[in-house]
Amino acid sequence: MGRLSPQQERDLEVLWGYHQMGHKLQPTDAIIGLGSHDLGVAQFSAQLFKRDIAPLVIFTGANAPTTIERFPRGEAVHYREEAIRLGVPDARILLETKASNTGENIQFTRDLLASRGLHVDSITLVSRPYQQRRAFATCRKLWPEVDVICASQPLPLGEYILSIGDAKRVADMMVGDTQRINIYAKRGFAIPQDIPSHVVEAYERLVAEGFTSRLI
Repeated sequence: MGRLSPQQERDLEVLWGYHQMGHKLQPTDAIIGLGSHDLGVAQFSAQLFKRDIAPLVIFTGANAPTTIERFPRGEAVHYREEAIRLGVPDARILLETKASNTGENIQFTRDLLASRGLHVDSITLVSRPYQQRRAFATCRKLWPEVDVICASQPLPLGEYILSIGDAKRVADMMVGDTQRINIYAKRGFAIPQDIPSHVVEAYERLVAEGFTSRLI
């Protein structure tokens, strides 16, 4: 995992496990790929489509400070191109290109589907592995009538860090997502989620070690 210490690696494994929901994949009405710096979201969405998990893929995302350099034309646009490259028919893909945070991903995708006269009762929400819990809590708050299954590339933490190429960036992002679980629920952006004491302790050690660039 790069230059992380053994304790930092253990603490990140704790956060990694906490943020993944462990949902069982099953057919849904649509796959929604949440924009981020991680092209693996598009790749796994394409895999799920080809496994007949859902007949429709929606990619949502404009840009954030962490993605504009990698995806200058917007996250959803680059995701679409990757999915097409992997064999998803263009006609089965919808784009939402204005969202700049997870709440907007959910709200704007819901609005896009409504504007097309498309009704969904269930969705497969594909995100970065450590974004699953926050995405779930946000979706349950903003779109409570839909059944949501969270999914991500099934990678171990070490392999995921290698795919991103920057251990500190991944650590900073995970620490930031952990903080947001609590803060966003208090602000009414998401439903509350229990945070076990061992997760809080791992989070606090990583903050003390300086993994703070994504904290609010």
